[in-house]
Amino acid sequence: MKRSSLIRGFTFIELMVVVAIVGVLMAIAAPAFNSFKNRQALNVAQQEVLAAMRESQTKAIHYRRKWQTSFREKGELLQWSTHPVGELPLEGQWKSLPSDVKLDEETTLRRARGVRRVQFNHMGHVNGQLGRLALSPKDGGSMKRCIVVSTLLGAMRSGQNQARKDNGKSCW
Repeated sequence: MKRSSLIRGFTFIELMVVVAIVGVLMAIAAPAFNSFKNRQALNVAQQEVLAAMRESQTKAIHYRRKWQTSFREKGELLQWSTHPVGELPLEGQWKSLPSDVKLDEETTLRRARGVRRVQFNHMGHVNGQLGRLALSPKDGGSMKRCIVVSTLLGAMRSGQNQARKDNGKSCW
């Protein structure tokens, strides 16, 4: 057997073609993956916020006293806590939303001492304050998710960014 027939492998040009193809595929897939990741983080945060608000509403009815869900930005994190109105949550009672989600400027929930809040009375009705909590990805983009407190009876619904704006807001 000849010595040249025992040497097998790829040429440098073949390797460079494969690297170029992989690079092009990655350049195409990276934005789609980033969009998918942002959408998933927003969906998780939206469901967590809606569950927290419903938890406060349920506790208000159960304990027959006013409860609230509070939201704050602490460093790079957006956090929430449920607690009776008038009682400040302890540091360990704050729970963090996914780290790549931020509070969007479309948020209209009342703010007091740097904390956004929604309150429920002993019947589970909103304590005179309607509004929305809007979330968006930290790395930008037009994707948004929101929770809208829409009636004084305590009805809440989730929404997302729409092409048509409603009162200047795209998340409804």
